[in-house]
Amino acid sequence: MAAAEPARQRRPRPHRDEDADDAGRAAPRRAPAKKSRSGVPDAAAAMRSAAGQLAQLLGRVPDSVTSLKPTDDGWEAQVEVVELERIPDTTSVMASYKVVLDPQGALVSYERTRRYSRGMIDRPT
Repeated sequence: MAAAEPARQRRPRPHRDEDADDAGRAAPRRAPAKKSRSGVPDAAAAMRSAAGQLAQLLGRVPDSVTSLKPTDDGWEAQVEVVELERIPDTTSVMASYKVVLDPQGALVSYERTRRYSRGMIDRPT
């Protein structure tokens, strides 16, 4: 009679409503945006604000902020989010969101502009 293989232990996955992702990072909380003398948030504060507010709406921790630019009406950012985790992680489904902030750093709108596999490389156009 052959000995049975020991069962592999599986790492428990957090539930969607928990405040941590698989890497053990805490979900970002919306920090008050630092304001310049004119009352407008600086670029770093606008980045944190865009990522934090989008995380609250989607329930997912943003992976990165890939662009940020000032506009006449505040800020516009592109935020990358892991929408579906897969193994290997190069096959995970990512999404790019356009986030619009008002001059005080509050979220005005967001829109998913693109979905792609993490391992996909943009081709020159």
